[in-house]
Amino acid sequence: MNDEEKKLQLRNHKMFATGLFVLMAITFVGMTILEKDNPAHWIGYIRAFSEAAMVGALADWFAVTALFNYPLGLKIPHTNLIENSKERIGDNLGNFVVENFLSPKNIRPYIQKLKISTFVGDWLSKDRNQENLVKEISSIVLDIVHKLDDAAVVSFIGKKAREMSDDLKVNQLIGNGLEYVLDKNDHQRFITNLSKQIKNYILSNQDLVRDRVKTESFFLIPKFVDNNIAEKITQGLSNYFQEVELNENHDLRQEISAKLYTFSQEIKTEEKWEEEFKTLKNDFLKEEKLEQYSTDIWISIKKSLTQELEEDQSALKKYLQKNMAELAQNLQTDEKFQHKIDHWIRVTAYKYILKNTHQFAALISSTVGNWEGKQLSEKMELEVGKDLQFIRVNGTIVGGLVGLIIYTITNFFL
Repeated sequence: MNDEEKKLQLRNHKMFATGLFVLMAITFVGMTILEKDNPAHWIGYIRAFSEAAMVGALADWFAVTALFNYPLGLKIPHTNLIENSKERIGDNLGNFVVENFLSPKNIRPYIQKLKISTFVGDWLSKDRNQENLVKEISSIVLDIVHKLDDAAVVSFIGKKAREMSDDLKVNQLIGNGLEYVLDKNDHQRFITNLSKQIKNYILSNQDLVRDRVKTESFFLIPKFVDNNIAEKITQGLSNYFQEVELNENHDLRQEISAKLYTFSQEIKTEEKWEEEFKTLKNDFLKEEKLEQYSTDIWISIKKSLTQELEEDQSALKKYLQKNMAELAQNLQTDEKFQHKIDHWIRVTAYKYILKNTHQFAALISSTVGNWEGKQLSEKMELEVGKDLQFIRVNGTIVGGLVGLIIYTITNFFL
């Protein structure tokens, strides 16, 4: 029901109550005039009823009117109560709502019934909803990206990179990285590949070995001897590196691993390495270079992100929609996941409501307190005034009956 309908209803109730008062007044005047010329006994009863009814109607009219207005415009004490007491009404109403509706005892049963997970799962399982949600998220993120100040973002990236690099010990990082590779035994593949390359190089460059032997040999040594020596050297070296390639436990592998472990410790502990890497880091992260790196990073991120968010079938949007579908399925079928989500929502909602009950009271109090007094009075009268008009009707009828009883008792017993 809108305000216009409420106003019409209130006006009709007022007219009915007032009309009943007017009827009693006319009846009283008529009976008073009739009583002067007619001694009929029944006239007194009707006159007594109408007289008392008028008094009851007027008394209740005053009581009802005094709640919302000054009766007849007269500023009688303790009238126009709603307008004059709006601050107290706001405070009391706020406290009443908090104490009776937002107490732990009252809100706990409703909080325990909350089951958001299945509702969200059902809603999210629909393709149309997934598409709309992805579209809205993309639109919001895209708007944020376009509104960002590029210079501020570049400055932020550069500042954070500088802060991270100041605390970064490159020698420790490289030393730990080398140890990690050694612990995982991943360096063995490098040794295997290197041994194979050396072996193949030796075999494919036998003439180079032969020429080198001739160059270093004495002129008195026959050529065939030099060739035999070169062949032995070539064959021996190739066989040796083939053994390294095929034997995972070869001594050379163990020796290389030990040397690398020692080297990793030297990188981490020796001051010369710390200074070397520090100098390298500072040269690499000079202010102008860092700004250029930050600019390139942000331009690349912005371009890629914008492209992904603008395209309807981009990889990012497909990824988001795929994960939403998986989330919807989990919310619908995984009871443990449902319980975890619902429990978190219930606990969070319960704590938030209890923590902010005073805010609800303050909101109600301030809202009522900020209303204009006349506005509040009109609102209250519009909502409950029509029902209060029945008090006037009841007062008229009850007053008349009481007056009739008193008149009857007076005539019969006095």
